[in-house]
Amino acid sequence: MIRTLGASVCLATCVLALSGCSSDRGEPGDGATSEDPGDAADPGPLAPCSYSNSSRFQCGDLENFDLSRCARDTLASGPTEGVYILQNRAGTSLGGGSVFPGAMKLSGDSTPSVIGGGTVSTESRQGQTFYLSREYQLSNGDTARYAYAGCESSNPLQLSGCFAICRNGLPRAYGTFKATRALRSEGEQEAEGISRISESFVQLGVPVDIYVTKEHAYVVSINMHARTGGLTVFNVADPAKPVLVRTVTMPGDSYWNGVWSKGDALYVASAARGVLVFDITDPANPVFLKDVPGNNIDVHTVFVEGDRLYAMSPSPNSETLIFDISTPREPVLLTRFTVPGGDTTGYPHDAFAYEGRLYINHWNLGYVILDVRNPDNVQQLGKYQYSNQTSHANAVGTIGGRTIAFEGGENYDAHLRVLDVTEPSKPVKIGEFRLRPQSSIHNMVLAGTRLYIAWYHEGVRVLDVSNPAQPRQLAHFNTFRETDFERGYSFYEGALGMRVPGDGYVYVVDTARGLLIFREP
Repeated sequence: MIRTLGASVCLATCVLALSGCSSDRGEPGDGATSEDPGDAADPGPLAPCSYSNSSRFQCGDLENFDLSRCARDTLASGPTEGVYILQNRAGTSLGGGSVFPGAMKLSGDSTPSVIGGGTVSTESRQGQTFYLSREYQLSNGDTARYAYAGCESSNPLQLSGCFAICRNGLPRAYGTFKATRALRSEGEQEAEGISRISESFVQLGVPVDIYVTKEHAYVVSINMHARTGGLTVFNVADPAKPVLVRTVTMPGDSYWNGVWSKGDALYVASAARGVLVFDITDPANPVFLKDVPGNNIDVHTVFVEGDRLYAMSPSPNSETLIFDISTPREPVLLTRFTVPGGDTTGYPHDAFAYEGRLYINHWNLGYVILDVRNPDNVQQLGKYQYSNQTSHANAVGTIGGRTIAFEGGENYDAHLRVLDVTEPSKPVKIGEFRLRPQSSIHNMVLAGTRLYIAWYHEGVRVLDVSNPAQPRQLAHFNTFRETDFERGYSFYEGALGMRVPGDGYVYVVDTARGLLIFREP
């Protein structure tokens, strides 16, 4: 049964959901705090240039950019090579002042540079000119173009300018940008407090998540860069020497984004077929059993607690599904539901189940707390919202007698929020932890009073959260290197998936480097 919740939700929450409050500051009574400034705040124009589409030129042509107020002579001593994180500020179409991330890779040799997720079609970088353009065809037949024109550079590691995104010859969005080279933080070493003991490349697609059980690591990948995604199995009986034992792919189904296990069952989140169920009685040889719920839906992530399997499905219905897995290889659908406002705003990206509650990261709808003790009567208890929210991952536990939630978005300047959710109807932010604004959190694992975070370009971060109001970094490992395989195609690169199964090791997947295993600090 598909349910849309709402009967038990307070009027204030309903009004906020209907008014599209995801782009506004929340009200304290709704769980948000007026002190929370949100993520990706509008920085104002990032360069003194502009874009105006002219009928005399094609959308995105260099001639459409007004660079007359730029200090273009500084471009000669600006960036020449490397991977750069883009802070794009849209001036129109996407909403004046909205900020969204991107990436580019400048080639220092004869190979083409990269922008907008692919190699450039036109490149001019000499003297006072910096111009990159990528033209390509979308799967629906539309033509698209990304164009970036440099305005000025303050140093060899930064560049600012204007951009235009075109569709079928018309501007879709345009504005200003700032590019910052994706290097380690100044003065920071590759690692501190944590040691890598092995590294194994993953051939299938781009690796994004991992689960470890039965002395085996199960890595799922998504299709990207013309490489098919799927499942890669490593024997990690000796974590210092992982052994590749099997890969699994399925025709027409190659975007596998999440993985979990219980007993002899492995659950894989598929963008095409829902939850794929494998028999891992022989852990080296997963055997496909079925897909549930039995119809073609997009399941992005999965989570297991006790005899429950939770599946977060962005489309077609923006819903969360709950299965009974008391018989692990035979999931039984108990219910499927859409949170209030969830049918029009955001989607359930990830979730964490804890003590009868389900904490859902519902993208730009916010962080939603539900009572799921009775699957026939799921009730929304509360919600936490902030400006420009992209609620993406969370972990929950009891610290100092309070129920504490750790929440992270996925955006430019996304960072860690620490919430006291003991009273779920009124979540209160009690702390936060930030790194550089040009990076984003992807995933996290809470083990006791240590929070392990896969932080994209910032790699692995380990925090002491024994005092949750003041998280303190204990260790780090910078997994991102510019020279790694296929870097610079996306903002969403670096450390993504993570598990801390309690065997003394930390298992991480990096989009380029594959499976990295560390000793627990």
